[in-house]
Amino acid sequence: MIRLLRFVFCLSAALMLSLPAAARTVVDHLNRTVELPDNIDRVVVTGIYPLASALTVFLQGPQSLVGMHPLSMQAARSGVLSELYPQIKHVATNFVQGESLNIESLMALRPDVVFVKASDKNQIQLLEAARIPCVAFSTNRWNYDVMNTYRNWLDLMGRVFERPGVNLAALSKIETYQNFINARLARIPFDKRPHVLFLVAYDTRKIVTSSRRFFGEYWARSVGAKNVAGDLELESFTASINMEQILKWNPDAVFITNFTSARPSDLYMNRLHNWSSVAAVKHQAVYKMPLGLYRSYAPSADSPLTLLWLAKTLYPTEFADLDLAAETKTFYRDVFGITLTDSMAARLFPEQH
Repeated sequence: MIRLLRFVFCLSAALMLSLPAAARTVVDHLNRTVELPDNIDRVVVTGIYPLASALTVFLQGPQSLVGMHPLSMQAARSGVLSELYPQIKHVATNFVQGESLNIESLMALRPDVVFVKASDKNQIQLLEAARIPCVAFSTNRWNYDVMNTYRNWLDLMGRVFERPGVNLAALSKIETYQNFINARLARIPFDKRPHVLFLVAYDTRKIVTSSRRFFGEYWARSVGAKNVAGDLELESFTASINMEQILKWNPDAVFITNFTSARPSDLYMNRLHNWSSVAAVKHQAVYKMPLGLYRSYAPSADSPLTLLWLAKTLYPTEFADLDLAAETKTFYRDVFGITLTDSMAARLFPEQH
């Protein structure tokens, strides 16, 4: 009987060892349950452009990143990311062009997981057909609330990499900064708060702003300002306007995003349109949004600092004691474990004069 029990025990143990391990799963922003390998060493990021930079700094290096979108690479080369991590310049970008994914080129990268934009159903179908684990990240599930989107991106990244605490320091900064800003805003009467316009795209052919259905609405509200295009219902990059509308709005300040090459001087010099009667131009209140780890208009790894930059830019007197360069150094140290030089910190979120 003892020998029989030993045999049964040994056979059971052997069978258990021979069974495949239970698949690890995550639920993504489309509520899809995605099976992931136990070890994730090779990651590709397709159409969710800011995630390549977030992945790099929160995992403290691009070692796991084997593919990224060309637009993500463009921002990495233009901003500080390639300065902090020069090896990121060698990450592959040839597997995707615009929204078109070359599945053979992607498979050659041997990804363990692909991060994809939740709205890109075609890419998701291609990846699923190729049996490549893909995790969908959303940009609009939270109504373009930048910090809510930021929180949920970091939460999903933490679950994918089994690092649930990866976002704690960043989330603490968000709360601290917003409380600091709100306390100062309480001193400013509503009729003294500025009306602002965001130029998301700007050239001779088109002028695109942020309606209530894009990130500019959140940025304006977060610093107590009024988005002059807040009544528009058009979403994302579809909110095209003209100079006649801008002249009616007459914004007090204009923020030019990094999705356009336009600079404040283009408005001051009337290079493309006549802005001379707009209050923001009259008072030299046209600002180019910073290019940090990614384009600061969109959610990105250092988005909490954009809150401070916007607040100080719009209310220089009320936030005169805020040292943006010093806080940038503190943020990068506390959140990413990165030590910035004084000059780099000053370049990341420059103070306006």
